[in-house]
Amino acid sequence: MTDTTAPPAARGFERSRWRQLLPAYGVYVALLVLVLFNIVYTDNFLAWSNLRIQLVQVTPVVIVALGMALVIGTEGIDLSVGSVMALGAAIIPLYLGYGPAPAIVLALVGGLAIGLINGGLVAFVGLQPIVATLAMLVAGRGIALVLSSGRYKDIHDKNFIEIGTGQFCYVPYTVWIAAVLAVVVGFVVRRTVFGRRLLAIGDNRPAAVLAGVPVRRVLVTVYVISAMLAAVAGVIQVARIGSADASRIGLLIELSAITAVVVGGTPLTGGKVRVLGTVAGALLMQLLTATMIANNLRDSTAQMVQAVIILVAVYAARERRAR
Repeated sequence: MTDTTAPPAARGFERSRWRQLLPAYGVYVALLVLVLFNIVYTDNFLAWSNLRIQLVQVTPVVIVALGMALVIGTEGIDLSVGSVMALGAAIIPLYLGYGPAPAIVLALVGGLAIGLINGGLVAFVGLQPIVATLAMLVAGRGIALVLSSGRYKDIHDKNFIEIGTGQFCYVPYTVWIAAVLAVVVGFVVRRTVFGRRLLAIGDNRPAAVLAGVPVRRVLVTVYVISAMLAAVAGVIQVARIGSADASRIGLLIELSAITAVVVGGTPLTGGKVRVLGTVAGALLMQLLTATMIANNLRDSTAQMVQAVIILVAVYAARERRAR
């Protein structure tokens, strides 16, 4: 009788293969399973009105997470993105009287300034990224509150509001903006010298320095990109809801962005950036919360499930890094 039991070496190979596939493709499998679950058990899930709502709600997280992925790719972190969103939101009403374009440009300039400060503190002063950006998390929100006088401000400019409410080919402008930014960031990471330098810094900074990589310049640029993407998300959020509330816009979005990046397969240890995985991670977290609500489960339950997913993603990334 022939023994069909796999030898220990083969079983070990299979386990190793699954451990390699989990960080790379686990988020897509989980997203697919969740979509299939909703198709079967959630009423009107495939209705365009529902899908549109989910895409619009996740758009700011996707945009912020794209910048966060670049920062994490350098083995850094950016906790100030929510405050940058608030700062952009506070700037918009101040200059909207001159037209949407100047107001948006100045909001982006505000993000540029925060990014330069973050990058300078990390690259030139030598502060840990978590310390530098934590300081700007507090300072940025404070500046936003000062600019807005701590008050909620309605937006009445129809051309500006059209950015957040308009659509092209039945798809909201905000979704198009997020899609274009994802393609651009993906191209930068995979096809440019800057992207290769970014990954080299995250993989081994001392080696990158010895190889002649302009580490400081790349780091400053990465934090500027992250902040400006956060400012874009702030502008979109103001246009979508038709008001600017510096005390609430962007609140805790840094946690959602980090979650999307980690769940999407980008390791916190740097050296790798998964742009498509980051987008999928943001969609997974958004859909998970929506699924819980649609099936009459408490938001606290969704948060606990998200925590478990984060732990699994971090553990899988750690195993892969160790190998």
